[in-house]
Amino acid sequence: MKKIATLIVLTLTTLALRAQQRPNVVFILADDMGYGDLGSYGQKLIQTPNIDQLAVNGLLFTQFYAGTSVCAPSRSSLMTGQHTGHTPIRGNYEIKPEGQRPLPDSTITIAKIFKKAGYATGDFGKWGLGFVGSSGDPLNQGFDQFFGYNCQRESHNYFPEHLWDNTQKVILDNDFTKLKEYAPELIQKQALNFIEANKAKPFFLYLSYTLPHAGLQLPEGNAAFERYKKAFNEQPRAIKKEWDGNGYQPQAYPHAAYAAMVTTLDTYVGQVVAKLKALGLDKNTMIVFTSDNGPHREGGNDPEFFNSGGGLRGIKRSLYEGGIREPMIACWPEKIQKGKRTDQTGAFWDFLPTFAELVKQPVPAYTDGISILPLLLAKGKQKQHESLYWEFHEDGGRQAVRKGKWKGVRNKANDATSRWELYNLETDPAERHDLSAQQPVLTKQIEEIAHKAHRPSEVSEWNFKTN
Repeated sequence: MKKIATLIVLTLTTLALRAQQRPNVVFILADDMGYGDLGSYGQKLIQTPNIDQLAVNGLLFTQFYAGTSVCAPSRSSLMTGQHTGHTPIRGNYEIKPEGQRPLPDSTITIAKIFKKAGYATGDFGKWGLGFVGSSGDPLNQGFDQFFGYNCQRESHNYFPEHLWDNTQKVILDNDFTKLKEYAPELIQKQALNFIEANKAKPFFLYLSYTLPHAGLQLPEGNAAFERYKKAFNEQPRAIKKEWDGNGYQPQAYPHAAYAAMVTTLDTYVGQVVAKLKALGLDKNTMIVFTSDNGPHREGGNDPEFFNSGGGLRGIKRSLYEGGIREPMIACWPEKIQKGKRTDQTGAFWDFLPTFAELVKQPVPAYTDGISILPLLLAKGKQKQHESLYWEFHEDGGRQAVRKGKWKGVRNKANDATSRWELYNLETDPAERHDLSAQQPVLTKQIEEIAHKAHRPSEVSEWNFKTN
């Protein structure tokens, strides 16, 4: 009996050690952050020391792309490993009274892959891919725990009347006349608690932060806000109409507010890193930082003031580079080379096969992504995309294709007379010189790639009239 008991203890110990050795993954997704909003990407006015330190300790990507240029479809692309010609959610499709069109039951998500591999899974922040209780509820898409905004429309106010703790509505002491409880602080607290609660097992933590999306709101006494007011010598703008709780809350100091929101996000990232170190988890944790689309001009924000696009053309909702090229940093001590930069071309749909390979799970046959784990770990030959494809279904529709150094963009895609523009990103990263007339054969190839990449959707407004 003693031998059996000893064997059981040794087996359990071995299993526990193996569980601890499997790497944790912390995936940090900023909301509407531009390619040029971080110091490590050339930002001069906003301080982001903690995120910049991730770049010092890890690998910085210079040509990495979001799923598309607006929230829900970009996040759907991230979760499903499919580009926006294939992913189930291709637009910000609102559901009353609260939520967005849900991911189907059959969807294989990153979270489901981690969960199948035995990981604890948590999402803290903004969801936007299915209302509470629906097939798209994060609890039905592979997450053990969710805290934050289920509905992305509700997240336009940082002092909401409620948040969601799994399926439980958490009523907050807020209304438009009384802004007491700052949602990002509440969400951050729960995220740190998740790390503490799961320190003895492998976990996947999805930090789907709402910062720095509009509205431009901060809690009273935010030190960064006061510091930036002085640094920019910003004079208060007149508020024409008192806020009634609808739309974005007006901001008298929009430059200082946006900068402070980015710095507040950076502070939260620093807290996560510090928590991992305090628990001795930092060397066994991969941290990924990126953003869901380009910078916004909503709620009084001024991306030109900060050069948020990093010199790239376009902002949120555009399929030019500024709308979809994003900062992307991957850090894992002693596993990912530190202080390096790469021009590897990749996109959100690469994360699912990358993480599947990391945790030794099968990759779904329908993914559009390729694993970038060989590049991250500097082991083996890294595959390359033949092309990348994006869709956008507002403002008459937009399409974009990247093939090598060439980028095709088509605006007003629902208009049969609209044409493709063509840019050489190697010589013209700001997309100023349309070469479609000089390169008709290549332009036609781009058009054919786009035509094949779009799979018809059951949602009529997600189909181009001319396809």
